[in-house]
Amino acid sequence: MNERIALLRDRILDKEHHQYRQDVDDTFFEAFTKTLDGSQLNDVERATQRLINVFQMEKPVILERERIAFMRTVKTIPEIWTASEWEEKKEHHYIHEMGKVCNLSPDYGSTIKVGLLQRKQEAEQRMEAVEDEEQKVFLQSVIDSIESVFELVERYADEARRVGNTEVAAILERVPRYGATTFHEALQFFRILHYTLWCSYNYHNTVGRFDQYMYPYLKADLDSGRLDETEAFDLLEEFFLSFNKDSDLYPGMQQGDNGQSMVLGGVDKEGKDATNLLTTMCLKASLELKLIDPKINLRVNNQTSLETYVLGTELTKQGLGFPQYNNDDIIIPGLLDKGYSLEDARDYVVAACWEPIIPGVGMDIPNIGALSFGHVVGAVVNAHLKSCETFEELMAHVVQKIQTEVDREIDRFKNLYMEPTPFMSILMDGCIQRAKDVSHGLRYNNFGLHGTGIANATDSLAAIKKYVYEEKSLHAKDLIQALKEDFSNDSTLLTKLKCEAPKMGNDNDDADKIAVELLHAFADTLQGKTNERGGCYRAGTGSAMFYVWHGRDLGASADGRRKGEYLSANYAPSLDIKTKGVLSIIQSFVKPELKEVINGGPLTIELHDTVFRHDESMGKVAMLVKAFVDAGGHQLQINTLNRETLLEAQKHPEKHKNLIVRVWGWSGYFVELDKEYQDHIIQRVELRC
Repeated sequence: MNERIALLRDRILDKEHHQYRQDVDDTFFEAFTKTLDGSQLNDVERATQRLINVFQMEKPVILERERIAFMRTVKTIPEIWTASEWEEKKEHHYIHEMGKVCNLSPDYGSTIKVGLLQRKQEAEQRMEAVEDEEQKVFLQSVIDSIESVFELVERYADEARRVGNTEVAAILERVPRYGATTFHEALQFFRILHYTLWCSYNYHNTVGRFDQYMYPYLKADLDSGRLDETEAFDLLEEFFLSFNKDSDLYPGMQQGDNGQSMVLGGVDKEGKDATNLLTTMCLKASLELKLIDPKINLRVNNQTSLETYVLGTELTKQGLGFPQYNNDDIIIPGLLDKGYSLEDARDYVVAACWEPIIPGVGMDIPNIGALSFGHVVGAVVNAHLKSCETFEELMAHVVQKIQTEVDREIDRFKNLYMEPTPFMSILMDGCIQRAKDVSHGLRYNNFGLHGTGIANATDSLAAIKKYVYEEKSLHAKDLIQALKEDFSNDSTLLTKLKCEAPKMGNDNDDADKIAVELLHAFADTLQGKTNERGGCYRAGTGSAMFYVWHGRDLGASADGRRKGEYLSANYAPSLDIKTKGVLSIIQSFVKPELKEVINGGPLTIELHDTVFRHDESMGKVAMLVKAFVDAGGHQLQINTLNRETLLEAQKHPEKHKNLIVRVWGWSGYFVELDKEYQDHIIQRVELRC
């Protein structure tokens, strides 16, 4: 990186920009909950007034030598409901997470192309044709939101002129009012849109297929000579830095869980490989900057070159925890089976972590709930193991329990309420034309369920099959008693179950066939079920934070896991087991029909950092990733870890502030994680190394 980018990067890492942040006054809420005469505003009007007031509070800051502006100074975005109002809402509605529109992929490209002024004019024209008062309120909110952006941009332009940054001032005179005409303008336009979404209290706003909608601007500049590749790369690196200015202010389960996922590569609408120059530049920018944002997701397929895999492996070597690989050859057919059109399926991106969503037209909630395979198996063992004469009879109870638990889970999702978001609606297909907020739904309104602890459940059933039913060396009542006592009186059995029983991840057909059946039962149970918005349910192999939550609440299990111990993250072998190696893990985990569980959840592998010390081994890792994709794997992420370094970072966090790890579907700074997540990552590397 050049000297300017290095300076800007160091400022972010040193948190120098935090000096400009300000607290919001306690009376801030009153400004947008009531009109001057005291009548109550509805939720659309409140959301709009909140954005207006946040922008009024924002202080424009142009940092020295900055070419892409906008940075949050208001630290907290207020709620639109009082505490009592919100409690009343929750009494009558299902509230997902924080009740906000989140985990979407806006259609940035279309608005960057035409400008916000055109979007405002579209709303004004539509306003003339509608008579419904609710529609009028929504459209007026769209107009007011856009006007508030224009006002803040003008203040930023004034500040740029005041500090002598004529370049930024000139760009802000054009965008976002008008469509971008250069790569620089397009990057600045995106930054304003993304910034506004966060100030609207929408979170986990993904970046989408950045290399597709931004490439035309890059190509035009290169072709005309306005930029050369070096100048364009300089702008791109600063653009990447902009994601890290405010990321600590974004809500998430842990620091780093902010949803700033960028998707690169993949096929175009005709099914041809769409990798381009910008794809490669983004990978190289991430490689050089070594920051957690944006989080790179690489779409691959049978057309992807080995060179692309090698470049992705270079990123993995740095310990960033990405790219996450997504296999078009599995995901696209899986989406088609769920009712997505071919054009939309080919345009998929991933949500904050890994779940496939469609830019601009999807209002899917891909993480609305989770099935605990561990709970299912544990409950069946306690209730039915003594009475089942065959393993097949036991598995029938497991399949029935999966159906019961799935039905119980989806029964909770009734009368969903989400806060309206007029500005997000501007960036989603048809909202202005329909005069309807995106929170009410779009073309796709599907819900996704995670499936946690698949390896632990598989290993438990495999052990029972072998020792209880085949060898008959273990009595059902003795196993149940040992589980009840958390193996405290039978360490021999504990060792046998953990170290000698069949395990998923060792290419053992006896174990792997059980995983195939469990995942198929999960997907089959959801088949044909629809939610209240007319969407389907999608089964997945991900865990998110449930690998800690479900593990904490789960008793001892027949795989040798003790009470309260964590589950493996996502789609991965159980913790603390020996495997034959990475290839055997891949061979096990590609056996299920993964397009059935298309809500996703990557095979997660930890490799010791010594694996990447030689060019030859780097090539082998790249070939390994390609082999996973060619064998029918759906998603893959690789963590590069060193146990000694992680332990040292726990003891002396001040010395390892920039140590990056993959947590579940995102990367974060290790020292900023809660200790239970740190401990889990250390436990994972103990297994994989």
